[in-house]
Amino acid sequence: MIIRLGYVAMTLNLHDCSPSSTVTVTAFKKLDEEAGKFRLKKLTLKNLENTRRILLYNQAMNIKLYRFTSKLVPLATHPLIEGWDYAEDFREEFRKIGDLVKVNDFRVSAHPDHFTIINSPSEDVFNDAVKDLDYHVKIYEAMGLEDYKYKLVLHVGGLYKDKKSSLERFKKNFESLPDRIRRRIIIENDDKSYSAYDVLELCRELKTPMVLDVHHHKCVNNGEKLEDMLEEIFGTWDNEAFPPKIHFSSPKSEKDFRSHADNIDLNEFTEFLEIAKKTGRDFDVMLEAKNKDSALLKLSEELEGCPGIRRINNGEFEII
Repeated sequence: MIIRLGYVAMTLNLHDCSPSSTVTVTAFKKLDEEAGKFRLKKLTLKNLENTRRILLYNQAMNIKLYRFTSKLVPLATHPLIEGWDYAEDFREEFRKIGDLVKVNDFRVSAHPDHFTIINSPSEDVFNDAVKDLDYHVKIYEAMGLEDYKYKLVLHVGGLYKDKKSSLERFKKNFESLPDRIRRRIIIENDDKSYSAYDVLELCRELKTPMVLDVHHHKCVNNGEKLEDMLEEIFGTWDNEAFPPKIHFSSPKSEKDFRSHADNIDLNEFTEFLEIAKKTGRDFDVMLEAKNKDSALLKLSEELEGCPGIRRINNGEFEII
């Protein structure tokens, strides 16, 4: 049984390597057309170059999981830059990133922002969400990552005072999405509204993979135990190229339980491994810790000393 570890967007171990440099709408509006285009292109180039640096670092460190930032192209979905063909302008840079992903068989993903909600009663909110999802898919396509195994993580959305109707609206809107978007989406339980059980039922009906967020499950549940659901959750991945994926983070504090801690609590992580071990399945773990890759490397070192766990390299372990 093999597990692999990954991290989100930013590495703390490379100097000046943010892939998320951006400009505010207010600042952009103050620039004339030529200066505005120059600023956007300069920022986008820096983000793409830094993303490539991060992937080379991941290659060297044997870290196979990575989540792209949603801010690779600043203001990408804003009406102010409508019509800019960033994929064409940076064709070579995007392709270099995609080639690195394919050559190393990296498992890359993206997680559109919290405002990307497809179950809203508002048609405008839904249309904006589709626009944002389309942007993320265009990024994959520009990289040459046209295989549907490269996914987008999405939450169900709001309750809107009627959970049943909101779930039905999600299903309807999900099915209406273009194939190139819909087949990329995997659905995650959240920390306030939709429990792991809710999302499991939804994913089984829609026949789409579920991303279990272990921390979120602790925040909202109706008494369901992970050991009773995990095999079924992993089963939603049966027809996928990659093994099941989960999200894992530790609470910042008892008072601020929903927020993510800087690092991963070893005891909490190994407790989950004991539950997951019963499934006998390989799976991947996206660590959502504030210390990013440093938190991953710290956990990796700690796991090496645990009984029943064999460290293969920084990002890969065998559970015995």
